[in-house]
Amino acid sequence: MQQLSVHELKHWIETGRDFLLVDVRELTEHLDYNIGGECIPLGTVMSRKQELDKDKDLVLYCEKGIRSVIAAQRLEGHGFGRLYNMSGGISAWKAMQKG
Repeated sequence: MQQLSVHELKHWIETGRDFLLVDVRELTEHLDYNIGGECIPLGTVMSRKQELDKDKDLVLYCEKGIRSVIAAQRLEGHGFGRLYNMSGGISAWKAMQKG
Protein backbone atom coordinates (compact mmCIF):
# COMPACT_ATOMS: atom_id res chain seq x y z
CA MET A 1 0.00 0.00 0.00
CA GLN A 2 1.17 3.46 -0.86
CA GLN A 3 0.16 6.81 0.60
CA LEU A 4 -1.48 9.33 -1.71
CA SER A 5 -1.81 12.96 -0.68
CA VAL A 6 -5.06 14.82 -1.17
CA HIS A 7 -3.24 17.06 -3.68
CA GLU A 8 -2.11 14.03 -5.68
CA LEU A 9 -5.63 12.60 -5.64
CA LYS A 10 -7.08 15.91 -6.79
CA HIS A 11 -4.60 15.85 -9.68
CA TRP A 12 -5.60 12.29 -10.56
CA ILE A 13 -9.25 13.34 -10.66
CA GLU A 14 -8.58 16.49 -12.70
CA THR A 15 -6.46 14.64 -15.27
CA GLY A 16 -8.94 11.78 -15.69
CA ARG A 17 -6.63 9.05 -14.43
CA ASP A 18 -8.27 5.62 -14.47
CA PHE A 19 -8.64 4.38 -10.90
CA LEU A 20 -11.24 3.18 -8.43
CA LEU A 21 -12.16 5.41 -5.51
CA VAL A 22 -13.63 3.72 -2.44
CA ASP A 23 -15.00 5.37 0.68
CA VAL A 24 -14.74 2.90 3.57
CA ARG A 25 -16.74 5.07 6.00
CA GLU A 26 -20.30 4.22 6.96
CA LEU A 27 -23.07 5.15 4.50
CA THR A 28 -24.34 7.97 6.73
CA GLU A 29 -20.86 9.54 6.72
CA HIS A 30 -20.62 9.12 2.95
CA LEU A 31 -24.01 10.75 2.40
CA ASP A 32 -23.06 13.65 4.68
CA TYR A 33 -19.89 14.51 2.72
CA ASN A 34 -17.95 12.61 0.10
CA ILE A 35 -15.64 13.12 -2.85
CA GLY A 36 -17.22 10.48 -5.00
CA GLY A 37 -16.44 6.86 -5.43
CA GLU A 38 -18.19 3.79 -4.15
CA CYS A 39 -19.20 3.54 -0.51
CA ILE A 40 -18.02 0.18 0.81
CA PRO A 41 -17.89 0.45 4.62
CA LEU A 42 -14.88 -1.14 6.30
CA GLY A 43 -17.04 -3.87 7.84
CA THR A 44 -18.17 -5.00 4.38
CA VAL A 45 -14.92 -4.64 2.40
CA MET A 46 -14.02 -8.31 2.51
CA SER A 47 -17.50 -9.57 1.64
CA ARG A 48 -17.64 -7.11 -1.28
CA LYS A 49 -14.05 -7.45 -2.55
CA GLN A 50 -15.30 -9.10 -5.75
CA GLU A 51 -16.71 -5.67 -6.73
CA LEU A 52 -13.16 -4.30 -6.89
CA ASP A 53 -10.82 -4.66 -9.87
CA LYS A 54 -7.38 -6.00 -8.86
CA ASP A 55 -5.94 -4.66 -12.12
CA LYS A 56 -6.72 -0.99 -11.38
CA ASP A 57 -5.26 1.49 -8.95
CA LEU A 58 -7.54 1.49 -5.92
CA VAL A 59 -7.68 4.60 -3.71
CA LEU A 60 -9.26 4.11 -0.30
CA TYR A 61 -10.37 6.90 1.99
CA CYS A 62 -12.15 7.46 5.29
CA GLU A 63 -12.37 10.34 7.78
CA LYS A 64 -8.75 10.47 8.91
CA GLY A 65 -7.00 7.64 7.07
CA ILE A 66 -7.12 4.93 9.71
CA ARG A 67 -10.02 2.76 8.49
CA SER A 68 -8.72 3.01 4.95
CA VAL A 69 -5.32 1.66 6.04
CA ILE A 70 -7.05 -1.27 7.73
CA ALA A 71 -9.10 -1.93 4.57
CA ALA A 72 -5.96 -1.80 2.42
CA GLN A 73 -4.13 -4.23 4.71
CA ARG A 74 -7.03 -6.67 4.49
CA LEU A 75 -7.19 -6.40 0.71
CA GLU A 76 -3.42 -6.85 0.36
CA GLY A 77 -3.83 -10.26 1.95
CA HIS A 78 -6.20 -11.19 -0.87
CA GLY A 79 -4.06 -10.32 -3.86
CA PHE A 80 -4.71 -6.61 -4.26
CA GLY A 81 -1.43 -4.87 -5.01
CA ARG A 82 -2.28 -1.46 -6.46
CA LEU A 83 -3.60 0.08 -3.25
CA TYR A 84 -3.38 3.71 -2.19
CA ASN A 85 -4.47 5.25 1.08
CA MET A 86 -5.56 8.89 0.87
CA SER A 87 -3.41 10.40 3.61
CA GLY A 88 -5.38 12.31 6.21
CA GLY A 89 -8.74 11.23 4.79
CA ILE A 90 -11.72 13.52 4.31
CA SER A 91 -10.41 15.78 7.07
CA ALA A 92 -7.33 16.55 4.97
CA TRP A 93 -9.46 16.96 1.84
CA LYS A 94 -11.71 19.51 3.58
CA ALA A 95 -8.65 21.40 4.85
CA MET A 96 -7.22 21.53 1.31
CA GLN A 97 -10.55 22.86 -0.03
CA LYS A 98 -10.51 25.68 2.53
CA GLY A 99 -7.21 26.85 1.16
